[in-house]
This record gives sequence, C-alpha cells and structure tokens, in this order.
Amino acid sequence: MQIRPMQEGDLHSAERTSAATFLEAEELNRRIVEPEVQPRSAEASALWIDRMRLFLTVDPGGCWVAEDNVGEIAGFAISQNRDRIWYLATYGVLPGRQGQGVGKGLMNAALAHAGDRQGIFISSVHPGATRRYRLAGFSLHSQVRMTGTVDRSVLAAVTGLDEGGTGDFDWMDRLDTDLRGAGHGPDHAFMLATLRLIVSRSDAGRGYAYVDDRGHVALLAAAHEETARALLWEALASSREEAFVPSITTVNEWAMDVGLAAGLDIVQEGYVAVRDMEAPGPYLASGHFL
Repeated sequence: MQIRPMQEGDLHSAERTSAATFLEAEELNRRIVEPEVQPRSAEASALWIDRMRLFLTVDPGGCWVAEDNVGEIAGFAISQNRDRIWYLATYGVLPGRQGQGVGKGLMNAALAHAGDRQGIFISSVHPGATRRYRLAGFSLHSQVRMTGTVDRSVLAAVTGLDEGGTGDFDWMDRLDTDLRGAGHGPDHAFMLATLRLIVSRSDAGRGYAYVDDRGHVALLAAAHEETARALLWEALASSREEAFVPSITTVNEWAMDVGLAAGLDIVQEGYVAVRDMEAPGPYLASGHFL
C-alpha cells in the first residue's frame, strides 16, 4: 500500500471510496427509529468532488491517498492549513482495508502537514479512529445534532439580519480568528457559491450562518450567543421538511435550547476533535470546512 499525495486524477476514485466508507459507517450507526440509509446521490457525489478539488487547489500538501498495488484508492485524508489552524476535511479507509495500518499512514501524512498548528475536525465514533485521534493529542468533545420538523407556531421574530456577500468576508475572517484561531479564507467563496449566507453586521454582535436550500445549517459563527440564536432561528424558519442543526457541543448549548424550543429532537453524534485549542463557541462547525 502506497501513501502518496493526491492528484487531480484521483478525485473520482476517492469519491467512490468515500461513498462506500461512509455508507457502511452510517448503516452501522443507524438507530432503529431512523430511516434506512441511502447511497450518496449523484448530486452529492459531484459536490464532494468539487469541494475536494478546491482543497487540492488551495493546499495540495494536505491531500493524501492510499493506493494499493492494482491502483485502487483504499483510503484518503484531505486536510488544509488556514493561517494558524489545520483542519481535517475528510478521512476514511475502505471497510475491507481497515485495521491494516492504512489509516495510521494517512493520518501521519496529514498531521505532518499540520506542523505545530492548532487542529480541529469532526470525528465519528469508530473505536479505531477515535483511539488514533486521542493518541495524536486531540481532545474529543461529544457533540449532538438536532433534527425534526420545526414547530412554526413558535418561530421567533428576528430582526437585524441581512443577506451576505463577498463584501462581508473580511470581518467574517476576523470573527473566525477570534473564535477558532484563523479565518476560513478561500473557503468562503466556495460556500457562498453553493449556500445562502445570512449575516448580522451590528457592531454590538456580528455573526453569520451558511444555510443550504433545505434550510439546513452548514456553518454558524457569532460574537455573542444572542446573535447566534437569531441566526439559528432564521435558518430554522427557512427549513423545508426536516430541519438539521449540526455539531452542538456543550459550549454551544444555546443551539440546543433553540432547537428544543422549535420542537426538534436531540441525537448523539460523534465528536468535535480539537488540539491546542478549545472547542469554539458560539460556533457550529461545518463537516468539510470546520
């Protein structure tokens, strides 16, 4: 098995490996009350490839694959350095290749790229993976997600929010630096192209949230909890069918309170893993962009 830098030509094969890896993980972790896990859609596959192409373009040194002797991509680790922070965007090894040192080799390559930067990523509950993360010096903060149908009779009246744009990126990066040690930089332009951006430009409480076309929260950051609550209520008001609020750690219980008030359910889900930093808040991390 060869651990080597990812190349443009690996993207489609790596996506197929990712889809198979995470499908099995979701099936194993599915609760009886939850619907059957569905394979990744063609649209989601294309978005995954586009996101990883961005990472490969911006910071190729953080992108690695494991290739076997017949040319199959058996695993991948895609990470990025943004100023003083390193984040792991995605990482996985095919189920049949786990327990053979492939994941360790990939993680070592990604962590070598990180250097002495602070680190953050979203972790599954896989025992082998969490052991590896802890041994690499990461603190694992339990997180929950909230899902369900919003009770629209309790939607809060929200004021002071606007639609965001590229002109907001500078102060958004400063806010991110205060909250997690570094701005998102080039990630913002990509997210803005595919997601709705809601902002609070008030000097008393700046903040922003990226929301997808279903009203699912993709990333939220705010200077104060009051602003964070307003942003989350606005996202929930735009939700269609089932709402989704990710990555709620104990420092972000304000999001749990909003979700409960809106009639959502709490579901335990993995960890936010951090190294040499605290779990950020008020902040709801993105799966790929952290």
